[in-house]
Amino acid sequence: MSSVVTLKLTAIGNSVGVVLPKEALARLKLAKGDTLFLTEAPDGYRLTPYNPEFDEHMAEARRIMKERRAALRELAK
Repeated sequence: MSSVVTLKLTAIGNSVGVVLPKEALARLKLAKGDTLFLTEAPDGYRLTPYNPEFDEHMAEARRIMKERRAALRELAK
């Protein structure tokens, strides 16, 4: 698939949607019913199957686990 693909907006019920080419779905490892996230990026928008908030939550969890390592070790006994 070329790096530039033109997508056309289409009516889906009372909404508007876009149909992704099967090559894009395969590369993103997406199938019907999966969730796709739209996030703002400095140069526009980004579509990703990964929840960007999850990464933020995991970074915070790692920070807390590192900070409270001794307490967590004791609880694990």
